[in-house]
Amino acid sequence: MRAIEIRGKGGPEVLALADRPVPACGPGEVLVRVAAAGVNRPDVQQRKGLYPPPPGVTDIPGLDIAGVVDAVAPDVGWPRPGDAVCALVSGGGYAEYCVVPAPQCMPLPRGFSFVQAATLPEVFFTAWNNVFWLGRIAEGETLLVQGGTSGVGMAAMQMARQLRRATVIATSSSADKRAVCLDYGAQHTVDYRQSDWPDQVRALTGGRGVDVILDGQGGDYTPLEMALLAMDGRLVLIASHRAPMAEISTREIYIRRLTLTGSTLRSRPPAYKGRIARELVDQVWPLLEDGRIRTHICGVHRLEEAAAAQAVLDANAQIGKLVLTVSDDAMTVPEPAR
Repeated sequence: MRAIEIRGKGGPEVLALADRPVPACGPGEVLVRVAAAGVNRPDVQQRKGLYPPPPGVTDIPGLDIAGVVDAVAPDVGWPRPGDAVCALVSGGGYAEYCVVPAPQCMPLPRGFSFVQAATLPEVFFTAWNNVFWLGRIAEGETLLVQGGTSGVGMAAMQMARQLRRATVIATSSSADKRAVCLDYGAQHTVDYRQSDWPDQVRALTGGRGVDVILDGQGGDYTPLEMALLAMDGRLVLIASHRAPMAEISTREIYIRRLTLTGSTLRSRPPAYKGRIARELVDQVWPLLEDGRIRTHICGVHRLEEAAAAQAVLDANAQIGKLVLTVSDDAMTVPEPAR
């Protein structure tokens, strides 16, 4: 099969098209013929040597796919061969075939093409895990999303609005991106390049602070964000792009009953991810199907153009998701999975 290899640590130029053996599915797994694959910032981190795959996982990058099931292990009841699915994977998405634990497979939302479906798993799994499970976003609370036009940010804003009627504040770096945030669920936006952005956020809450913050920056943002939390607030970290270390006040945590938490979903077992998959299909897929929640595709590239796609992420020029087309039927809207 054709697949993308990472040939050393570095820029997008270390990505190269290669021939790899078609993987075989083991117990509890299915083999998917990939039609389209999402491109995500963790793929870039892996390329740079900062986010290695878990033990036993392929070195081929790619965390979400959409395609057709080609084969299944004997102990798998669903999906079945021929079913169209999208799935979160721990690696291997940039290839013509990918092995997936069956619990992580989901039917495509009705009316979605493979390309559209490939934008869903990584960002919606991540947003659900961090905002709904770890952040415990409740009805009517306030959510601050750092970087609202990332795929995860856009998923989080829309789900918080639609499912919890949350007040959503998003930060972004340009007027165009802030306009997109308002179109995808935020009621308020702030330019994080302005030094007084924390004061602007605080003013938007009437001085109360926010209940949940979703952040991928870390570093010097962390104490600023903790100061922005309301009583019983939760700060959820999903990356540390600014810096891996921060100086915080532990006294503030217990005085104001704050929660500082975070997650790496990639190394979680299939049963954990399967629970998220079931909740997404039950609660979010209907909203995707009727248009109340939308996916935003920034660009579509062929598999062999993976380097060009990742260069867009390196430049922080993306709004929403980038997708690689792997097969000729990537734009097709398939029949619903059985």
